[in-house]
Amino acid sequence: MCLAVPARVLAIDGAMGTVELAGVTRDVSLMLLPEARVGDHVLVHAGFAMQIVDEQEFEETRALLAEMQGGPRTVTELGG
Repeated sequence: MCLAVPARVLAIDGAMGTVELAGVTRDVSLMLLPEARVGDHVLVHAGFAMQIVDEQEFEETRALLAEMQGGPRTVTELGG
C-alpha cells in the first residue's frame, strides 16, 4: 500500500520545491507537476509531488492522518 501525504508548497527552485506539513519541511521533486506554484497544496509520495489538491481535500486528508494517529474525529465536521 502506498500513502501520499498532503503538503503546502513554500518555495520553488527549478524542478525542486520545499513543502511543509505539520511544521516539517522537506525538499521534493516537482518534475511531475511543473504547473505547481507557491501556496499550492500537493500530495507527496516518495519525494515527488504527485497531484495538486484543493483546500478542502488538503484539510480532509490532514484530518484523516491525524485521526489515524489517535487524534479526535473531525472529518465529518469538514466534509459536511
